[in-house]
Amino acid sequence: MITEIVILAMIAAFLGLRLYSVLGRRSEHEEEVVPHRFDRGDTASQPQQQQAPKPVRQPVVLRAGDNRAPANEAGVRAIAAADPGFDLLGFLEGAKGAYGMILEAFWKGDKDTLRELTDDDVYESFAQAIDAREEAGETLDNRLIRIEDATVRSAELDGSTARIAVLFVADIAAVTRDADGTVVAGSLDDAIESRDVWTFRRNVGAADPNWVLDETDEG
Repeated sequence: MITEIVILAMIAAFLGLRLYSVLGRRSEHEEEVVPHRFDRGDTASQPQQQQAPKPVRQPVVLRAGDNRAPANEAGVRAIAAADPGFDLLGFLEGAKGAYGMILEAFWKGDKDTLRELTDDDVYESFAQAIDAREEAGETLDNRLIRIEDATVRSAELDGSTARIAVLFVADIAAVTRDADGTVVAGSLDDAIESRDVWTFRRNVGAADPNWVLDETDEG
């Protein structure tokens, strides 16, 4: 009887050791962290490397409330499609610069500058007015005080020829002097609002990036 009890105790101890060894190994495996499907090391906790944003052409937006805006916008987009280097805001800044340069050249009688910035018809019109002024012995002492606004009035692409008309609203002080320097018209103390619509032209297929004044009109 005692012998059987000892044998059963030894068997129980052996089974207990086997069970402990199995559970112990299973417990050790359970303590391991099993990565989930989308976990890749520590990349989930690291900030992703930022990529440089691709340049995006901003949409062309013309003045709201102008019933010409849809047609003008279509014209501007057509020009931009034909000339990838075209930028509307850059064009308007250049147009304002040209507006001031051409006015100054006309007032001073600088035909060389006018020749560079205008087409044949506009140049001839300016040149004739300069000649008539010189024959009368008159000079202009005008000042461009400021350009209040410059907006697209029309835009079109005719073949490879782009034309954009810009409405300029500017304050100008105008004075006309006779041969003796006496003021015969105007005053430098009173600036007058001037509204001019100037149309600029350029061949979008040409290497020359410059626009020329193609037409002038009152606004």
